[in-house]
Amino acid sequence: MLVKKKILDVDVTNATDKQILEYISNFLNKSLGKCKIFTPNPEIIVYANKYPHFKETLNSAQINLCDGMGLFLASYFLGKPLRQRFTGVEFVKMTCEMLSEKPITMGFLGGRENIAELAAERLKKQYPLLKVGFCFSGNPDKQTADKIIKNKQKIDVLFVAYGFPKQEEWITQYINQLPVRVAVGVGGAFDYISGKTLRAPYLIRFFGFEWLFRLIVQPWRLKRQLALLTFIYLVIKARFN
Repeated sequence: MLVKKKILDVDVTNATDKQILEYISNFLNKSLGKCKIFTPNPEIIVYANKYPHFKETLNSAQINLCDGMGLFLASYFLGKPLRQRFTGVEFVKMTCEMLSEKPITMGFLGGRENIAELAAERLKKQYPLLKVGFCFSGNPDKQTADKIIKNKQKIDVLFVAYGFPKQEEWITQYINQLPVRVAVGVGGAFDYISGKTLRAPYLIRFFGFEWLFRLIVQPWRLKRQLALLTFIYLVIKARFN
C-alpha cells in the first residue's frame, strides 16, 4: 500500500518512481480491480480547493503523483516532505519502458488531432516491444467511451491527455465501464512526446523552471500561471494556521 500525504486537503502519493512502477506491475498481475492515477500540480490543487467535487475526484485516485517543483517545495514547507516529483511526460515514458517487455497493452487517448497516434509512434520507436492497442484523439464524452468499448481489446494501461479537470472527471465517470485496468491522466504529455511542442532543456527541468520556459514559449499560459500566486497564499495560510 502506497503512503499518501495530505497537501492542502489533497492526498498526494509519497513514493519513488520505482515504488510507483512496482505498484502498477503488481496491480496488473494480481488485482482484478481498477486503478486511477492523477498528477496534481499547484494549479490543479488550487482548482480542487475552489471546487470540492473535483477535490473528491482527485482523492478517489489510488495514486496522485506530485507534478511540479511548486508542489514538491510546498510539501517541505508544510512539514510533509514528498520523496519525488514527477511530470506527465516522464511518467508515460518510464511506464512504457518498464512494461514494454511484458504482455501488457497500452492505450493513448486525447490531445489534438492525431497527437495520440504520433505520441504512440514515437514511443514505439523508442521501445520497439511496446504493445499499443488503442489510439484516439476524441473528445472526453460518452461517444469516446463507447469507441473504446467497441474496440473489443482490453487495455491494461490507458493514458488520457485531456488536461484537467476533464481527464480526471472522464476517467472517474467511465473507468468502471471500460476494458481498462489502469487509467492515467497525463495532461499535455502527448504534445511533448510527439514533438509537436518544444520541451524545456534538461537543466531547466532539473532545477524546476520548466513552468517558466513554457510561459516564455507559450505566453497565453500567463492567466493559468497566476494560479501559482493563489497556491503560494494557500500554502502560507496552511503553514501558519
